[in-house]
Amino acid sequence: MFIPFFLELKAAKIPVTLREFLSLIEGMETGIATFDVEAFYFLARAALVKDERHIDRFDRVFRHCFAGLEAVSPSEAFGEATIPEEWLKKLAEKYLTEEEKKLVEALGGFDKLMETLRERLAEQTGRHQGGSKWIGTAGTSPFGAYGYNPEGVRIGQEGSRHRRAVKVWDRREFRDYDDTVELGTRNIKVALKRLRRWVREGAAEELDLSGTIRSTAEHGYLDVVTRPERRNAVKLLMFFDVGGSMDDHIRVVEELFSAVRSEFRHMDYFYFHNCVYEGLWKDNCRRRVDLTCTAELLRTFGGDYRAIFVGDASMSPYEISHPGGSVEHWNDEAGALWLTRITAHFPRSIWLNPVPEENWRHTQSIGMIRALFGGRMFPLTLAGLQAATKELSR
Repeated sequence: MFIPFFLELKAAKIPVTLREFLSLIEGMETGIATFDVEAFYFLARAALVKDERHIDRFDRVFRHCFAGLEAVSPSEAFGEATIPEEWLKKLAEKYLTEEEKKLVEALGGFDKLMETLRERLAEQTGRHQGGSKWIGTAGTSPFGAYGYNPEGVRIGQEGSRHRRAVKVWDRREFRDYDDTVELGTRNIKVALKRLRRWVREGAAEELDLSGTIRSTAEHGYLDVVTRPERRNAVKLLMFFDVGGSMDDHIRVVEELFSAVRSEFRHMDYFYFHNCVYEGLWKDNCRRRVDLTCTAELLRTFGGDYRAIFVGDASMSPYEISHPGGSVEHWNDEAGALWLTRITAHFPRSIWLNPVPEENWRHTQSIGMIRALFGGRMFPLTLAGLQAATKELSR
């Protein structure tokens, strides 16, 4: 049953070998992952993936090959079938009409929301469902899961439904963008060419054909002339918003990532979620334990770098304007303060937005981010890329 999995990994251009496949089989025979899909996933990834760049493609192949399997014990596998509790929870989800949604009011501000949550946590003693006050499910309370409120704290829900949460009290896992995505066209690379600044530096390793011909003619014998290789001297720093509403734009961001990685020798990148705060990361699997301090980043990279932010800028306004406004953690300083520091350090910085430009005016946070960048926000289209590279080339 594992041979099709092995063949699909190779078809996805993940460099797996027969030796690594046999290591996986050996691990299964020793009982490392018996009746446990999650353990089998980590065993297979450890045995078959040798480069973190391939983890995303491995995950997609794994999901395709083993979709629908659940981790069960031997007794559960042969025991009496029961209705999963998750099915019952889903039956309780609150579905409101648009007219009903308009009648549900927000509490009235970030500080009021946090203060009320603290009160509910102190007062509540049991589970609630379908209400408008307590932390529960399937209601119109601003706290809980599978309900609706125009401004609340999401607790215990897998994935976003209405994208209205001010904070998310869940452990969410994001995946890295794949920088090896094959582009359907070369148009993005063409648009990025405006940023090139060619210089010749380093050791003289490249044949100078015209110089060799000229020198040979002058001396009367073959005189090979070499020169340093021509390189793009532009330094680029990329900041990618990942997770949440950015899941809708993964394909176009991966195309941009692929093009940038192939066009720029001096290029580095970091991830953030919604807005930049005191920490950034390079590996979404380790984003809680392997953070890069934003202040340290500003000390490491000089102001000669061009900075490109890629994100939909669609979030709660509190995430930009308030300390503690981050949807995932308590930030001591507002996101707007960090963005101001970054744009001051990198004067040639722009924001690329995958949301269609005609929709920007409908989202308050997009206007706030655009103002912080001095209007240097461009749509993630070919025309927008051309305008953005023109701005960065000044």
